[in-house]
Amino acid sequence: MKSVYLIRHGQTLFNKQKKIQGFSDSPLTEVGIKQAAIAGKHVLDLNLKFDDAYSSTSERASDTLELIADVPYKRIKGLREWNFGDLEAEGEHLNPPLPYRDFFVQFGGEDEFDFQHRINTTITQLAEESDGENILMVSHGAMCIMFLGKTNKD
Repeated sequence: MKSVYLIRHGQTLFNKQKKIQGFSDSPLTEVGIKQAAIAGKHVLDLNLKFDDAYSSTSERASDTLELIADVPYKRIKGLREWNFGDLEAEGEHLNPPLPYRDFFVQFGGEDEFDFQHRINTTITQLAEESDGENILMVSHGAMCIMFLGKTNKD
């Protein structure tokens, strides 16, 4: 049976500055680097060996993956965070209450349905195409939450 391990990237500069970050990128902070190292230690403690590894094309995700596991990996566009359009790098105070639904479309971003479809298709396809049993995917918070079907009440 295949196991997919979804991990969110470590804290970034935009997270610290409370800025919206989807397709835009910012570097890991010292805290984010430590978080990735802790996740890597947890992987070692569990004696997990990954047959395949994938990262979002965002540097924050690939940097996190490299700190977690010393394995070859592929960067996959479909694992990118939600596209927030022109609200990228703006203050988080501009985010509406959840659920977002189609809020970001007016700013050139993705609607919730398209985002969910993209991540579900990408993760399912990568898992189905993998010959391995343990698959690592390092991506983003909203992506992990959306794939797992969580809501703000969970």
